[in-house]
Amino acid sequence: MDAGEVLRLDREHVWHPYTAVPSGVPVHVVRRAGGVRITLGDGRELIDGMASWWAAIHGHNHPRLNQAARDQIDDMAHVMFGGLTHEPAVRLAHRLAGMTGLDRVFLADSGSVAVEVAIKMAVQYSGRSTLLTVRGGYHGDTFAAMSVCDPVNGMHHLFGGMLPRHVFAPAPPHDYGRRPVGTSPTTPTGPTTPTGPDEAYLAELTAAVEAHADRLAAIIVEPVVQGAGGMRFSHPAYLRRLRDLADEHGILLIADEIATGFGRTGEMFGCDHAGIRPDIMCVGKALTGGYMTLAATLCTARVADRIGVLMHGPTYMGNPLACAVAGASLDLLAERPWREEVARIEAALLDGLAPAAGAPGVRDVRVLGAIGVIETDQPVDVAKIQDIVMGHGVWLRPFGHLIYTMPPYACTPEDVARISAAMVAATAAL
Repeated sequence: MDAGEVLRLDREHVWHPYTAVPSGVPVHVVRRAGGVRITLGDGRELIDGMASWWAAIHGHNHPRLNQAARDQIDDMAHVMFGGLTHEPAVRLAHRLAGMTGLDRVFLADSGSVAVEVAIKMAVQYSGRSTLLTVRGGYHGDTFAAMSVCDPVNGMHHLFGGMLPRHVFAPAPPHDYGRRPVGTSPTTPTGPTTPTGPDEAYLAELTAAVEAHADRLAAIIVEPVVQGAGGMRFSHPAYLRRLRDLADEHGILLIADEIATGFGRTGEMFGCDHAGIRPDIMCVGKALTGGYMTLAATLCTARVADRIGVLMHGPTYMGNPLACAVAGASLDLLAERPWREEVARIEAALLDGLAPAAGAPGVRDVRVLGAIGVIETDQPVDVAKIQDIVMGHGVWLRPFGHLIYTMPPYACTPEDVARISAAMVAATAAL
């Protein structure tokens, strides 16, 4: 089909995420993707500044990942995981356990499902059903995951009558990676923290946990970076305090690393900034390098032994194709100098986004690892902003008050400079 026919049928039948039918925001046909670029149906080539929702860390159409999929499909595309096992899943679970120090691995379909499984683990482990989290978070769109998203900016107003009620501590302050935009990192290994944590906020966290400790099954947070809830960066000391409080009161700590895992923040996992290990961890997105849907919920042997039979079982759990590609993606990550790549992206974003700081309509500009954010005073006009950045040869997907990028690690400094220039240009439309 030509691009016009694709769009016509799309308008007739397809429901896109977070839109009405038909979509109020323009939809663009993609013909192919390779490296860090996607090619549209009209021939335009755009740098994928979103890494396709933060997943394609190696870029698109990578020969190693392609080969892993080809090799696996000749043996089997899928078999049920109930009562059967296979090498790709076992190798992947062993690899993830070694990377995280969490011995038991439950392979799930998506990030939201991984969070659902984590919550089930906590409930079955403790016999309790209340969780504590912080405001400003995002953990997925399914019901249990949605219930621990921010109660104001999430979807509670639409589904509040059906969602369980949990405990929400205040959102963490913005006090990590707050080096002035326009300066470069002082080391090649990631950001420094110019100030210590907010002691008053540490006291608020302590009070919130202590007030509800006797009914909490778990604490669930996104480590260091709150993703789709607002791209907020917080001091690792808050995560360390939650780890200490969980230990003190016999509560599980769940780390949602779906957005932060596999190097995005400058460390392999967000928890590494704080030097802690959670009891349960959720990973996804970049796990397969952006090739296909796969996630995992990991936990300690202590948690698994106490739970016994976990009541969950997705049909495509442990899909061999996805597991094979995930294994190849983790091999590729281990081989490439991802720390240096992320540090270079960070440096380029710090320089490139500097002109937006203090611009009319801009509330804040911040960078951490391979994440660059321009926060605006008012909600952005998505279609208008996308039209501007596409005119600069860049694909971004702004939302709410945010024009942001989480590009593939394979981006060159020139690619990141172009992404930054497109974001700065978009601020002129605020």
